[in-house]
Amino acid sequence: DGGTSLNLDPLPMGLPMSDPTAWATAMNNLGMAPMGMTGQPLLPGGRMKGTCSDTPKPTWSAFSPLLSSDLPPPATRERPPGCKTVFVGGLPENGTEQIIMEVFEQCGEVIAIRKSKKNFCHIRFAEEFMVDKALYLSGYRIRLGSSTDKKDTGRLHVDFAQARDDLYEWECKQRMLAREERHRRRLEEERFRPPSPPPVVHYSDHECSIVAEKLKDDTKFLEAIQTLLTWIERGEVNRRTANNFYSMIQSANSHIRRLVNEKAAHEKEMEEAKEKFKLALSGILVQFEQIVAVYHSASKQKAWDHFTKAQRKNISVWCKQAEEIRNIHNDELMGIRREEEMEMSDEEIEDPSEMKETEESGLVSQVEALKEENDSLRWQLDAYRNEVELLKQEQGKASRDEDTTKEQQMKLLQQALQGMQKHLLKVQDEYKKREAELEKVKEDKLKIETLLENLKEQESSTSRVCTCSQEKECPAEKMLNSSPVKSEREVLLVGIISTFLHVHPFGASIEYICSYLQRLDSKICTAEVEVLMTRLQNTFRQELSGVGASLEKRWKFCGFDGLKMT
Repeated sequence: DGGTSLNLDPLPMGLPMSDPTAWATAMNNLGMAPMGMTGQPLLPGGRMKGTCSDTPKPTWSAFSPLLSSDLPPPATRERPPGCKTVFVGGLPENGTEQIIMEVFEQCGEVIAIRKSKKNFCHIRFAEEFMVDKALYLSGYRIRLGSSTDKKDTGRLHVDFAQARDDLYEWECKQRMLAREERHRRRLEEERFRPPSPPPVVHYSDHECSIVAEKLKDDTKFLEAIQTLLTWIERGEVNRRTANNFYSMIQSANSHIRRLVNEKAAHEKEMEEAKEKFKLALSGILVQFEQIVAVYHSASKQKAWDHFTKAQRKNISVWCKQAEEIRNIHNDELMGIRREEEMEMSDEEIEDPSEMKETEESGLVSQVEALKEENDSLRWQLDAYRNEVELLKQEQGKASRDEDTTKEQQMKLLQQALQGMQKHLLKVQDEYKKREAELEKVKEDKLKIETLLENLKEQESSTSRVCTCSQEKECPAEKMLNSSPVKSEREVLLVGIISTFLHVHPFGASIEYICSYLQRLDSKICTAEVEVLMTRLQNTFRQELSGVGASLEKRWKFCGFDGLKMT
């Protein structure tokens, strides 16, 4: 209400009044201007500034501390991570959100206030440090206006509150910091990481020529040999590029001679350095010998008696030191000379003939090197010729492939037609042979019939004075001569063949029939069976079945039809 105001009163419940400067200290800690009992600004001594009886009362004034200390009472719970929300208890029952906002907005920006009906609320600030300022207000009494009603008074209790929004923002902030830390660590690792080697180029004729030139240069040999090794491991070597790779490998082999010469030069330098060191060491030893001789001459009695005791002591010490140093250098020089003598003895053991052999081997190696270079040049020429031939062949293949495919198809068709023609010719020849055989059989039949007629005429003209036995034998001979079956064996064959073909209504080839008969009698031949079946035309019939290459002759049993015809 407009008439409601907040006043600062001493404790009405008999509590002792604290130091009058406590409120000013608390307000200074909050960063607010200190206010007096009537809401007026206070001077540093605790006096109000500009008090007047006509000044209107403010809507809220200051608080009365319950503690004698300047600091607020400690919090009763542990501070949650990222806490921006405080719990405020002990509010007056008649307190409104506007009054709470007026009191706590001095601590910082208030984002939200969640007030309960049971005299407490939760206040959420914008930053975490504002919560520390709000905790200073804990432990003070508040009174609305000049009323002494219990509903208008209360003792504030400010404490940390645990909110999910604060925890979520704190976790997001921690994740962001962790990402920044990882990014910073990654940048540091990349900064201290050694640079990766440059990638090896892919093989081509141009790159091959560049690498071949680099192999001949001592300064670029390592880079070129690494590229060559990578190409070989990748599998770039094939029939087309083999000559190029051989020339590069040969260049690498020629580099061995350069390395050997370089090693010999370094060994020569080392020998020269050894000689210089030996000469310098021998000069130093000569000087040491002279110095030691001076000490020894000074130690003799002629000169020794004239020195003082301290001088004699120093001379003896110096002599000992010089002798020790001389002995060390002398041993070192003797070791060097001993090593040289060992090397000389090893060289003397070798015969002069071996020296000649080494010289001859050197000449032979040079000749072989020249031969290798000649061979390499020859291989390069062959490689270029092969490349030219390959290019010509590749150009000619494109035009020949189509022609070859067409020619192959034509050849296949011609071969198929020739095969069909040959097969037809064979079938025609067999057909002509069969027709000729049938004509011969018909002619034989006609001849037999004419002979039978002649015999009948002769028999009729003969005398009738024949015995009964002769009259019986003549018809039997006629039947034998006219019958196609001439023996009992042929009758048995006809019966077996008729039974076999009766079981095979679609017919069977002559080979199949003979294989069945040969199981019964191995002496039966195919020609005999075929002649017998051709004579019995009313009992057996030959037919052609199939088409083209599958054409086949089959024999069928036609005895029932032949019985009706005869």
